[in-house]
Amino acid sequence: MVAIRKSNEEGHRRKFLVVVDDTPECDRAIVYAAKRAARTSGIVTLLFVVAPGDFQHWLGVEDIMRAEATEEAEATLAKAAERVRSVAKTEPETVIREGNKAEAVLELIESDTDIAILVLAAGTSSEGPGPLVSSIAGKSAGNFPIPVTIVPGNLDDDSIAALA
Repeated sequence: MVAIRKSNEEGHRRKFLVVVDDTPECDRAIVYAAKRAARTSGIVTLLFVVAPGDFQHWLGVEDIMRAEATEEAEATLAKAAERVRSVAKTEPETVIREGNKAEAVLELIESDTDIAILVLAAGTSSEGPGPLVSSIAGKSAGNFPIPVTIVPGNLDDDSIAALA
């Protein structure tokens, strides 16, 4: 059972969740979420999910690998946060989680009742919209706890601004 959203209650603001990675379409989701947040007095929450490593190594090697993954996540989130600021002059929140992306998204939505919309962007390759879009918009779409906005990956900034 997903917690009731509180984004419309006094003292709360609607949050637009964007899952950040290094794909070209991710920028499309960031721009859309930033524009929507600015227009609705909301907040952009940027989530980076560190894939679980096969940490079967000595403890020191595991610690180094985990630290490197966290450093990469922080750098990627800093770049995404700067993009939000430049597009919409709003300050985003950043979150780092470790694990499976779809599970991490659901856990964050469950724990933060101000998250009201998940914003994803569809890839433009012939391989399909991307694994996260496919898993969330696929079989489980009818049971997903919040609305999902899927931004076409081929939209430019002006087109996104006109829609957001």
